[in-house]
Amino acid sequence: MRIVRSARAHIARYGEAPSFRELAAAVGLSSIATVSYHLRRLRELGVIVETRGRVSARCPHCGLTP
Repeated sequence: MRIVRSARAHIARYGEAPSFRELAAAVGLSSIATVSYHLRRLRELGVIVETRGRVSARCPHCGLTP
């Protein structure tokens, strides 16, 4: 859930979702493929939605909107 927390923090600070590279840097990953894998799994679980190459951490359980 570090990815979701990082995405939420980025949205709160900048008003938009982070890029894959920004998200990777925020959670200490060097591989965009690893970020992509985790984002795909989170999307399958309904935790996030993805739009135009940016991740949007819309968490229905926490009431977050971009």
